[in-house]
Amino acid sequence: MRIPFADFAPMHGEIREEMMKAFEETYDGGWFIGGEPCERFEKDFAAYVTTDYCVGCGNGLDGLHMMLTAAGIGPGDEVIVPAQTYIATALAVTYAGATPVYVDIEPEYYALDPEKIEAAITPRTRAIMVVHLYGQVGRWAEIEAIAKRRGLMLFEDAAQCHGATYRGKKAGSLGLVSEFSFYPGKNLGALGDGGAVCTNDAALAERVRAYGNYGSREKYMHEFKGVNSRLDTLQAAFLDVKLRSLDKWLADRERIASRYLAEITHPAVRLPRRNPDGTHAWHLFAVLAEDRERFLKHLDEQGIAHQCHYPVAMHMHEAYRDLGYRKGDFPVAERNAAQEVSLPLFYGMTDEQISRVISAVNSF
Repeated sequence: MRIPFADFAPMHGEIREEMMKAFEETYDGGWFIGGEPCERFEKDFAAYVTTDYCVGCGNGLDGLHMMLTAAGIGPGDEVIVPAQTYIATALAVTYAGATPVYVDIEPEYYALDPEKIEAAITPRTRAIMVVHLYGQVGRWAEIEAIAKRRGLMLFEDAAQCHGATYRGKKAGSLGLVSEFSFYPGKNLGALGDGGAVCTNDAALAERVRAYGNYGSREKYMHEFKGVNSRLDTLQAAFLDVKLRSLDKWLADRERIASRYLAEITHPAVRLPRRNPDGTHAWHLFAVLAEDRERFLKHLDEQGIAHQCHYPVAMHMHEAYRDLGYRKGDFPVAERNAAQEVSLPLFYGMTDEQISRVISAVNSF
């Protein structure tokens, strides 16, 4: 039996009728940019995240870029970002005209290490971007205390964290503004691309919306140099259907992750740690294996699909060599990049499939 890394069939099979209905209503409605489906999803997703406002956009990277720009981040500014995440986090800072400043991650939850942030702050620092990597919020309260003390804006990259909580609050509702991705592989994924920005700040939400509409609040009247990034009407309709099942899907991901945590016992495989201050969305089940190449070969031989997120730490990408960082600057991030392996985890995995993955890992 070969175990796939992901399989959308169980999820999409259950909601096929509702999705087809959403398609037909949008198709027959004849309105394909904005409109009621987008307004409805934005309202419903804001309610889910527990923010006052949600603004849909074309994808997660656009959401990050738009929220930074709308918040006033620009040339001459610095934004602290983690040294291990997907490159979109840094690219958004660059697109806003600012400079990403990397800080190492902590070894427990793989989020920004609050003990290393202060040393990276300069007179040019305007904000901290916290990434909820793999689906879990890290040591948020400590980072928030630093931001308040130093007068910095606090942003959330919640692209992997739909539905997770921290001290009873939803991820995406913690900072000034947050971004979500609806890339198909996310826990709440579109049938294409999409993203959203969530905030409680009415003026900020309005600026984000205008920036994504060519810098225009009123048709043909452009206040600033914006971009074209709007959530597709059909994708909004699909996402609204899927949102109704998200908590059910998260509960199933928790079922799978709990078995992995309880039954994977190989001493050479380091399991993820739960933050007792919150709940994990389990976008990825990321383990660390010191001898990763041999571990990957073993999984291949056992028929277990896998992925590595993300095999190059942020400061080691050729695209950001100009920032002057070197190998060894961020040891925890570099270890994570060299050792991380994501195991199969998807809604509807059978007990037999889960047992096969556990058996394969333990037989390494």
